[in-house]
Amino acid sequence: MQLKQHRQLFPVFFLLLLLGGQTIGGQEVIHGHLPDSVIPSPLTYEQLNKQKQPRNLRYSILGGPSYTPDYGLLLGGSALLTFRMNPGDTAQIRSVVPLAFAVMFKGGFNLVVRPQLFFKEDRFRIFGQFKYKNTLDNYYGVGYHTNKNYERGKETSEFRYNQFQVNPWFLFRIKDTDFFAGPQFDINYDKFKHPAEGIIQDPSYIADGGTSGGYSNFSSGAGFLVTYDARDIPANAYRGIYFDAKGLWYNKVIGSDNNFYKLEFEYRQYQLVGKRKALAWTVQSKHGFGNIPINKYTLTGTPFDLRGYYMGQYRDRSSHVVLAEYRQMVNTDGTTTFKRLLNRLGYAAWAGSGFMGPTPGKIEGVLPNAGIGLRIEVQPRMNVRVDVGHNFRNGGTLFYMNMTEAF
Repeated sequence: MQLKQHRQLFPVFFLLLLLGGQTIGGQEVIHGHLPDSVIPSPLTYEQLNKQKQPRNLRYSILGGPSYTPDYGLLLGGSALLTFRMNPGDTAQIRSVVPLAFAVMFKGGFNLVVRPQLFFKEDRFRIFGQFKYKNTLDNYYGVGYHTNKNYERGKETSEFRYNQFQVNPWFLFRIKDTDFFAGPQFDINYDKFKHPAEGIIQDPSYIADGGTSGGYSNFSSGAGFLVTYDARDIPANAYRGIYFDAKGLWYNKVIGSDNNFYKLEFEYRQYQLVGKRKALAWTVQSKHGFGNIPINKYTLTGTPFDLRGYYMGQYRDRSSHVVLAEYRQMVNTDGTTTFKRLLNRLGYAAWAGSGFMGPTPGKIEGVLPNAGIGLRIEVQPRMNVRVDVGHNFRNGGTLFYMNMTEAF
Protein backbone atom coordinates (compact mmCIF):
# COMPACT_ATOMS: atom_id res chain seq x y z
CA MET A 1 0.00 0.00 0.00
CA GLN A 2 1.14 3.55 -0.71
CA LEU A 3 0.50 6.23 1.85
CA LYS A 4 -2.02 8.68 0.45
CA GLN A 5 -0.92 12.24 -0.09
CA HIS A 6 -2.63 14.70 2.25
CA ARG A 7 -2.65 18.47 1.99
CA GLN A 8 -4.45 20.64 4.54
CA LEU A 9 -5.24 24.33 4.05
CA PHE A 10 -6.12 26.82 6.76
CA PRO A 11 -8.35 29.90 6.34
CA VAL A 12 -6.51 33.20 6.02
CA PHE A 13 -8.64 34.81 8.73
CA PHE A 14 -6.84 32.65 11.31
CA LEU A 15 -3.70 34.71 10.64
CA LEU A 16 -5.66 37.89 11.31
CA LEU A 17 -6.76 36.46 14.63
CA LEU A 18 -3.14 35.65 15.45
CA LEU A 19 -2.18 39.25 14.81
CA GLY A 20 -4.86 40.54 17.14
CA GLY A 21 -4.78 40.92 20.91
CA GLN A 22 -7.12 42.11 23.58
CA THR A 23 -7.25 42.55 27.33
CA ILE A 24 -9.33 40.70 29.88
CA GLY A 25 -9.15 41.78 33.47
CA GLY A 26 -5.99 43.75 32.80
CA GLN A 27 -4.23 40.67 31.42
CA GLU A 28 -3.03 40.16 27.85
CA VAL A 29 -4.84 37.71 25.58
CA ILE A 30 -3.19 36.40 22.43
CA HIS A 31 -5.07 34.48 19.76
CA GLY A 32 -3.56 31.40 18.19
CA HIS A 33 -2.58 28.35 20.20
CA LEU A 34 -1.76 24.68 19.97
CA PRO A 35 -2.16 22.46 23.02
CA ASP A 36 1.20 20.76 23.39
CA SER A 37 3.55 23.66 22.93
CA VAL A 38 2.42 26.69 24.89
CA ILE A 39 5.54 27.17 27.05
CA PRO A 40 5.84 30.81 28.24
CA SER A 41 9.10 32.58 27.48
CA PRO A 42 11.45 33.40 30.39
CA LEU A 43 11.57 36.95 28.97
CA THR A 44 7.90 37.20 29.77
CA TYR A 45 8.63 36.08 33.32
CA GLU A 46 11.24 38.81 33.67
CA GLN A 47 8.83 41.43 32.38
CA LEU A 48 6.17 40.25 34.80
CA ASN A 49 8.75 40.33 37.59
CA LYS A 50 9.49 43.99 36.92
CA GLN A 51 5.86 45.06 36.95
CA LYS A 52 4.87 46.66 40.25
CA GLN A 53 1.59 45.02 41.13
CA PRO A 54 0.24 44.38 44.60
CA ARG A 55 -0.98 40.90 43.74
CA ASN A 56 1.36 37.92 43.97
CA LEU A 57 -0.84 35.72 41.79
CA ARG A 58 -1.19 36.92 38.18
CA TYR A 59 -2.89 35.29 35.24
CA SER A 60 -3.04 35.51 31.46
CA ILE A 61 -5.64 33.97 29.18
CA LEU A 62 -4.81 32.91 25.64
CA GLY A 63 -7.23 31.43 23.16
CA GLY A 64 -8.64 31.17 19.68
CA PRO A 65 -9.06 28.86 16.70
CA SER A 66 -6.07 26.86 15.53
CA TYR A 67 -5.04 23.93 13.40
CA THR A 68 -2.90 20.79 13.42
CA PRO A 69 -2.48 18.24 10.62
CA ASP A 70 -3.27 15.41 13.03
CA TYR A 71 -6.47 16.84 14.52
CA GLY A 72 -7.62 19.40 11.94
CA LEU A 73 -9.44 22.54 13.06
CA LEU A 74 -9.78 23.06 16.78
CA LEU A 75 -10.57 25.63 19.46
CA GLY A 76 -7.61 26.05 21.76
CA GLY A 77 -6.99 28.06 24.88
CA SER A 78 -4.78 28.30 27.93
CA ALA A 79 -4.56 29.92 31.33
CA LEU A 80 -1.16 31.03 32.59
CA LEU A 81 -0.69 31.47 36.34
CA THR A 82 2.47 33.08 37.74
CA PHE A 83 3.44 33.63 41.38
CA ARG A 84 6.38 33.66 43.79
CA MET A 85 6.77 30.86 46.29
CA ASN A 86 7.83 33.53 48.77
CA PRO A 87 5.59 36.58 48.09
CA GLY A 88 7.84 38.84 50.17
CA ASP A 89 10.94 38.13 48.05
CA THR A 90 10.54 40.37 44.97
CA ALA A 91 13.86 39.11 43.51
CA GLN A 92 12.67 35.49 43.38
CA ILE A 93 11.91 33.97 39.98
CA ARG A 94 8.18 33.70 39.47
CA SER A 95 6.80 30.17 39.26
CA VAL A 96 4.68 29.43 36.22
CA VAL A 97 1.75 27.04 35.76
CA PRO A 98 0.47 27.03 32.14
CA LEU A 99 -2.72 25.10 31.43
CA ALA A 100 -3.57 24.40 27.79
CA PHE A 101 -6.59 22.74 26.25
CA ALA A 102 -8.07 22.05 22.84
CA VAL A 103 -11.53 21.02 21.66
CA MET A 104 -11.43 19.29 18.25
CA PHE A 105 -14.16 19.87 15.68
CA LYS A 106 -13.96 16.15 14.84
CA GLY A 107 -14.74 15.34 18.45
CA GLY A 108 -12.26 15.12 21.30
CA PHE A 109 -10.52 17.02 24.07
CA ASN A 110 -6.87 17.53 24.98
CA LEU A 111 -5.55 19.04 28.24
CA VAL A 112 -1.89 19.68 29.12
CA VAL A 113 -0.36 21.32 32.21
CA ARG A 114 3.40 22.05 32.27
CA PRO A 115 4.35 23.58 35.65
CA GLN A 116 7.66 25.35 36.23
CA LEU A 117 8.09 25.91 39.96
CA PHE A 118 11.16 27.71 41.38
CA PHE A 119 12.31 27.33 45.00
CA LYS A 120 15.13 28.68 47.17
CA GLU A 121 16.61 31.33 44.85
CA ASP A 122 16.37 28.92 41.91
CA ARG A 123 18.44 26.26 43.64
CA PHE A 124 15.62 23.76 43.17
CA ARG A 125 12.98 23.37 40.47
CA ILE A 126 9.97 21.19 39.84
CA PHE A 127 9.09 20.92 36.15
CA GLY A 128 7.13 18.32 34.23
CA GLN A 129 4.06 17.49 32.20
CA PHE A 130 0.55 16.39 33.08
CA LYS A 131 -1.73 15.35 30.23
CA TYR A 132 -5.24 14.11 29.51
CA LYS A 133 -6.24 13.19 25.97
CA ASN A 134 -9.44 11.85 24.39
CA THR A 135 -9.23 12.26 20.61
CA LEU A 136 -9.31 10.45 17.30
CA ASP A 137 -5.81 9.30 16.37
CA ASN A 138 -3.96 7.05 13.93
CA TYR A 139 -1.68 4.03 14.31
CA TYR A 140 0.68 2.96 11.49
CA GLY A 141 2.35 -0.14 12.89
CA VAL A 142 5.98 -0.54 14.06
CA GLY A 143 9.12 -0.35 11.93
CA TYR A 144 10.17 1.63 8.88
CA HIS A 145 9.14 -0.90 6.23
CA THR A 146 5.65 -1.20 7.75
CA ASN A 147 5.25 2.52 8.40
CA LYS A 148 6.23 3.75 4.93
CA ASN A 149 3.55 1.65 3.22
CA TYR A 150 0.79 1.90 5.82
CA GLU A 151 -2.31 3.58 4.40
CA ARG A 152 -3.86 6.29 6.58
CA GLY A 153 -7.64 6.17 6.75
CA LYS A 154 -10.76 5.49 8.75
CA GLU A 155 -10.74 1.77 7.92
CA THR A 156 -6.98 1.27 8.19
CA SER A 157 -5.36 3.41 10.91
CA GLU A 158 -7.94 5.36 12.91
CA PHE A 159 -8.90 4.73 16.54
CA ARG A 160 -10.18 6.62 19.58
CA TYR A 161 -7.26 7.42 21.91
CA ASN A 162 -7.55 7.92 25.67
CA GLN A 163 -4.39 8.93 27.53
CA PHE A 164 -3.49 10.07 31.03
CA GLN A 165 0.08 11.06 31.96
CA VAL A 166 1.83 12.40 35.07
CA ASN A 167 5.53 13.16 34.46
CA PRO A 168 7.20 15.38 37.13
CA TRP A 169 10.90 16.35 37.13
CA PHE A 170 12.81 17.36 40.29
CA LEU A 171 15.88 19.43 39.38
CA PHE A 172 18.68 20.57 41.69
CA ARG A 173 21.18 23.20 40.54
CA ILE A 174 24.77 21.94 40.58
CA LYS A 175 26.65 24.60 42.54
CA ASP A 176 26.75 27.95 40.68
CA THR A 177 26.57 26.52 37.16
CA ASP A 178 23.93 26.23 34.44
CA PHE A 179 23.66 22.49 35.11
CA PHE A 180 20.65 20.89 36.81
CA ALA A 181 20.10 17.25 37.72
CA GLY A 182 17.54 15.16 39.54
CA PRO A 183 14.98 12.35 39.45
CA GLN A 184 11.93 12.13 37.25
CA PHE A 185 8.86 9.88 37.25
CA ASP A 186 6.46 8.93 34.47
CA ILE A 187 3.02 7.37 34.92
CA ASN A 188 0.97 6.68 31.76
CA TYR A 189 -2.35 5.03 31.04
CA ASP A 190 -3.14 4.55 27.35
CA LYS A 191 -6.25 3.02 25.81
CA PHE A 192 -7.12 2.38 22.15
CA LYS A 193 -10.87 2.17 21.51
CA HIS A 194 -12.75 1.32 18.30
CA PRO A 195 -9.61 0.33 16.34
CA ALA A 196 -9.88 0.19 12.55
CA GLU A 197 -9.73 -3.17 10.80
CA GLY A 198 -6.19 -2.44 9.63
CA ILE A 199 -5.01 -1.98 13.24
CA ILE A 200 -6.71 -5.19 14.38
CA GLN A 201 -4.72 -7.13 11.78
CA ASP A 202 -1.35 -5.50 12.57
CA PRO A 203 1.19 -8.06 13.94
CA SER A 204 2.72 -5.65 16.50
CA TYR A 205 -0.71 -4.69 17.78
CA ILE A 206 -1.69 -8.36 18.16
CA ALA A 207 1.63 -9.29 19.81
CA ASP A 208 1.15 -6.56 22.42
CA GLY A 209 -2.29 -7.85 23.38
CA GLY A 210 -4.49 -5.73 21.14
CA THR A 211 -7.85 -7.17 20.06
CA SER A 212 -10.89 -6.08 18.06
CA GLY A 213 -12.20 -4.65 21.32
CA GLY A 214 -9.18 -2.37 21.77
CA TYR A 215 -5.91 -2.14 23.65
CA SER A 216 -4.77 -0.71 26.99
CA ASN A 217 -1.45 -0.33 28.77
CA PHE A 218 -0.21 1.10 32.06
CA SER A 219 3.41 2.28 32.28
CA SER A 220 5.10 3.37 35.49
CA GLY A 221 8.71 4.56 35.34
CA ALA A 222 11.42 6.27 37.39
CA GLY A 223 14.67 7.78 36.18
CA PHE A 224 17.04 10.72 35.92
CA LEU A 225 17.35 14.03 34.09
CA VAL A 226 20.44 16.20 33.50
CA THR A 227 20.23 19.53 31.66
CA TYR A 228 22.57 22.34 30.64
CA ASP A 229 20.89 25.55 29.52
CA ALA A 230 22.89 28.60 28.42
CA ARG A 231 20.37 30.04 25.92
CA ASP A 232 19.54 33.74 26.02
CA ILE A 233 15.77 33.13 25.76
CA PRO A 234 14.64 29.47 25.57
CA ALA A 235 11.34 30.18 23.77
CA ASN A 236 13.16 31.86 20.85
CA ALA A 237 16.91 31.68 21.33
CA TYR A 238 19.30 33.77 19.24
CA ARG A 239 22.46 32.47 20.89
CA GLY A 240 23.55 29.80 23.34
CA ILE A 241 23.63 26.05 23.91
CA TYR A 242 21.14 23.60 25.37
CA PHE A 243 21.74 19.93 26.19
CA ASP A 244 19.74 17.34 28.05
CA ALA A 245 20.05 13.64 28.88
CA LYS A 246 17.08 11.63 30.15
CA GLY A 247 16.68 8.06 31.30
CA LEU A 248 13.55 6.23 32.50
CA TRP A 249 13.19 2.67 33.83
CA TYR A 250 9.76 1.03 33.67
CA ASN A 251 9.24 -2.17 35.65
CA LYS A 252 6.50 -4.40 37.01
CA VAL A 253 8.06 -3.92 40.46
CA ILE A 254 6.77 -0.33 40.42
CA GLY A 255 3.44 -1.15 38.81
CA SER A 256 4.20 -1.10 35.08
CA ASP A 257 2.61 -3.65 32.76
CA ASN A 258 5.92 -4.05 30.88
CA ASN A 259 9.62 -4.10 31.73
CA PHE A 260 11.57 -1.66 29.54
CA TYR A 261 13.68 1.50 29.68
CA LYS A 262 14.26 4.60 27.55
CA LEU A 263 17.24 6.89 26.95
CA GLU A 264 17.10 10.29 25.23
CA PHE A 265 19.78 12.84 24.34
CA GLU A 266 19.39 16.23 22.69
CA TYR A 267 21.86 18.97 21.76
CA ARG A 268 20.83 22.40 20.45
CA GLN A 269 22.92 25.40 19.47
CA TYR A 270 21.98 28.90 18.35
CA GLN A 271 24.09 31.54 16.58
CA LEU A 272 23.13 35.17 15.98
CA VAL A 273 24.12 36.12 12.39
CA GLY A 274 22.55 39.59 12.13
CA LYS A 275 19.86 41.80 13.58
CA ARG A 276 17.07 39.38 14.56
CA LYS A 277 18.64 36.72 12.34
CA ALA A 278 19.71 33.38 13.77
CA LEU A 279 20.87 29.91 12.82
CA ALA A 280 19.65 27.03 14.97
CA TRP A 281 20.56 23.37 14.77
CA THR A 282 19.80 20.27 16.82
CA VAL A 283 20.91 16.65 17.07
CA GLN A 284 18.57 14.22 18.84
CA SER A 285 18.91 10.54 19.73
CA LYS A 286 16.10 8.55 21.40
CA HIS A 287 16.02 4.84 22.20
CA GLY A 288 13.87 2.20 23.86
CA PHE A 289 14.99 -1.20 25.17
CA GLY A 290 13.20 -4.25 26.52
CA ASN A 291 9.55 -5.24 26.21
CA ILE A 292 8.29 -1.88 24.92
CA PRO A 293 4.51 -1.43 24.55
CA ILE A 294 3.38 -0.08 21.16
CA ASN A 295 2.34 3.26 22.70
CA LYS A 296 5.86 3.93 24.07
CA TYR A 297 7.95 3.32 20.94
CA THR A 298 10.16 6.20 19.80
CA LEU A 299 8.58 8.49 17.20
CA THR A 300 10.54 9.95 14.26
CA GLY A 301 8.87 13.09 12.96
CA THR A 302 6.86 15.42 15.18
CA PRO A 303 5.63 19.06 15.04
CA PHE A 304 8.83 19.95 16.93
CA ASP A 305 11.42 18.56 14.53
CA LEU A 306 10.61 16.90 11.15
CA ARG A 307 7.50 18.86 10.27
CA GLY A 308 5.77 17.19 7.34
CA TYR A 309 5.40 13.72 8.83
CA TYR A 310 2.27 12.79 10.76
CA MET A 311 2.79 12.35 14.49
CA GLY A 312 3.35 8.63 15.09
CA GLN A 313 3.60 7.83 11.37
CA TYR A 314 7.11 6.42 11.91
CA ARG A 315 7.92 4.54 15.12
CA ASP A 316 10.55 2.02 16.18
CA ARG A 317 12.92 1.40 19.06
CA SER A 318 15.54 3.96 17.95
CA SER A 319 15.48 7.36 16.30
CA HIS A 320 18.10 9.97 15.36
CA VAL A 321 17.33 13.45 14.04
CA VAL A 322 19.65 16.10 12.55
CA LEU A 323 18.05 19.43 11.71
CA ALA A 324 19.15 23.00 10.92
CA GLU A 325 16.93 26.08 10.67
CA TYR A 326 17.44 29.69 9.57
CA ARG A 327 15.21 32.30 11.24
CA GLN A 328 14.85 35.97 10.28
CA MET A 329 12.48 38.73 11.32
CA VAL A 330 11.78 41.77 9.11
CA ASN A 331 13.68 44.87 10.26
CA THR A 332 12.33 48.39 9.53
CA ASP A 333 12.73 51.81 11.16
CA GLY A 334 9.18 51.54 12.57
CA THR A 335 8.23 55.08 11.59
CA THR A 336 4.80 54.14 10.22
CA THR A 337 2.03 51.74 11.24
CA PHE A 338 2.74 49.56 8.23
CA LYS A 339 6.45 49.37 9.07
CA ARG A 340 5.67 48.52 12.69
CA LEU A 341 3.44 45.72 11.44
CA LEU A 342 6.22 44.45 9.18
CA ASN A 343 8.54 44.40 12.21
CA ARG A 344 6.30 41.74 13.71
CA LEU A 345 6.71 39.42 10.72
CA GLY A 346 9.47 37.04 9.75
CA TYR A 347 10.20 33.69 8.18
CA ALA A 348 12.10 30.47 8.75
CA ALA A 349 13.48 27.74 6.51
CA TRP A 350 14.77 24.36 7.62
CA ALA A 351 16.21 21.10 6.33
CA GLY A 352 17.19 17.88 8.00
CA SER A 353 16.61 14.17 8.23
CA GLY A 354 15.48 11.45 10.57
CA PHE A 355 17.04 8.00 10.89
CA MET A 356 15.17 5.09 12.44
CA GLY A 357 15.70 1.41 13.17
CA PRO A 358 15.31 -1.42 15.69
CA THR A 359 18.62 -0.64 17.47
CA PRO A 360 20.74 2.52 17.90
CA GLY A 361 23.31 1.28 15.39
CA LYS A 362 20.97 -0.26 12.81
CA ILE A 363 19.37 2.28 10.49
CA GLU A 364 16.58 0.88 8.32
CA GLY A 365 14.96 4.11 7.17
CA VAL A 366 16.00 7.65 6.27
CA LEU A 367 13.37 10.39 6.44
CA PRO A 368 14.50 13.60 4.66
CA ASN A 369 12.58 16.75 5.48
CA ALA A 370 12.51 20.45 4.55
CA GLY A 371 10.12 23.35 4.86
CA ILE A 372 9.46 27.05 5.21
CA GLY A 373 7.40 29.05 7.66
CA LEU A 374 5.91 32.42 8.56
CA ARG A 375 6.67 34.01 11.94
CA ILE A 376 4.38 36.51 13.71
CA GLU A 377 5.74 38.19 16.85
CA VAL A 378 2.88 38.50 19.36
CA GLN A 379 5.11 39.33 22.36
CA PRO A 380 8.76 40.39 22.51
CA ARG A 381 10.71 37.32 21.32
CA MET A 382 7.55 35.20 21.35
CA ASN A 383 6.39 34.06 17.92
CA VAL A 384 3.43 32.28 16.42
CA ARG A 385 4.73 29.99 13.69
CA VAL A 386 2.90 28.84 10.57
CA ASP A 387 5.02 26.12 8.96
CA VAL A 388 4.74 24.16 5.71
CA GLY A 389 6.76 20.96 5.87
CA HIS A 390 7.34 18.37 3.14
CA ASN A 391 7.52 14.61 3.65
CA PHE A 392 9.99 13.45 0.99
CA ARG A 393 9.45 9.80 1.85
CA ASN A 394 5.70 9.67 1.10
CA GLY A 395 5.26 12.88 -0.89
CA GLY A 396 2.92 14.69 1.47
CA THR A 397 2.88 18.32 2.62
CA LEU A 398 1.54 19.36 6.03
CA PHE A 399 0.73 22.74 7.59
CA TYR A 400 1.31 23.67 11.23
CA MET A 401 0.19 26.61 13.37
CA ASN A 402 1.88 26.79 16.73
CA MET A 403 3.23 28.98 19.52
CA THR A 404 7.02 29.27 20.04
CA GLU A 405 9.74 27.85 17.83
CA ALA A 406 9.96 24.13 17.09
CA PHE A 407 13.21 23.77 19.07
